[in-house]
Amino acid sequence: MAAAATTCCRRSAPAALLAVAALLCTTTTGGSAAGAGQPLDVGYYNKTCPAAEEIVRNETAAAVRESPDLAAALLRLHYHDCFVQGCDASVLLDSTPTNTAEKDAMPNGSLRGFDLVARVKDRLERACPATVSCADILALMARDAVALSKGPSWPVALGRRDGRTSSAGSCGELPPLHGDVNLLVQAFAAKGLDVKDLVVLSGAHTLGKAHCPSYADRLYPSAGCSTADPALDARYADRLRLRCASANNADDDSSSNSTSELDPGSCVTFDTSYYRHVARRRGLLRSDAYLLDHRFTRAYVLQAASGRYDGHFFHDFAVSMAKMASIGVLTGDQGEIRTKCNVVN
Repeated sequence: MAAAATTCCRRSAPAALLAVAALLCTTTTGGSAAGAGQPLDVGYYNKTCPAAEEIVRNETAAAVRESPDLAAALLRLHYHDCFVQGCDASVLLDSTPTNTAEKDAMPNGSLRGFDLVARVKDRLERACPATVSCADILALMARDAVALSKGPSWPVALGRRDGRTSSAGSCGELPPLHGDVNLLVQAFAAKGLDVKDLVVLSGAHTLGKAHCPSYADRLYPSAGCSTADPALDARYADRLRLRCASANNADDDSSSNSTSELDPGSCVTFDTSYYRHVARRRGLLRSDAYLLDHRFTRAYVLQAASGRYDGHFFHDFAVSMAKMASIGVLTGDQGEIRTKCNVVN
């Protein structure tokens, strides 16, 4: 399955790269303060830090080889950063005595990879002091994580600057985990992303695992629902209950630490098998299941699930990631270039 996806992607790669490059050439920032509107640039560090991408790629590769599940963590970090006040690395900032930062908000409690990002930043600071932003590091590491997992690669437009604020209260901007498909479409539209971006970026769930509390309510009767989620395949639900004892106890240590693969049997390989699980009503999260409730997203899921369009999905994912990576970015004299990603200068 993964080999077929890789082969198909290779045939489509030139067209995919041209499409993404065309998008990047017209990418502008979403800010409104001084310096807004300056476009991102694939060659932004060519003169100021020519080894930047190589340093990021080498560090990411070493970490993912040692712990393949880090690929999903890095992709999720970038996603959670961009959907909350734009791609400004605000998700990396630590809380202070007077402010609870994004990383400590409930939706971000299981985020990982902060230490790896810090290690990459230290390497870059030694090579090119005060030059490469933490926001650009997140965008590059997400791209490299996908490529290292046998997925597509794409040119990343650079030149983001880092934000100076981070608030847990802003995490309401994240797409709702339990909202219906219309709420998901609205959440993406609020960030300039369309329904195709929704179903394509959901394909990132081909990597990684989810903790019991994020899906336990689908397995048991709950408030307002006298049965388990009928949208979930019954035999699959039976298997999941073995790992997640009850919805009432999902937050207990024994259950909350239990995880299930988002793409069973292929959670460290970037491919289209996730869509095959969704098509069979075996999407783990409610947001996965809701993709079957919208005419366009359902059609895309069924097409990808056929196994005949892996190259198309790889191309679409690259384009949608480039769009997401341009949400609300800071450039010019906005923000700053942090020397440590977890604290403002």
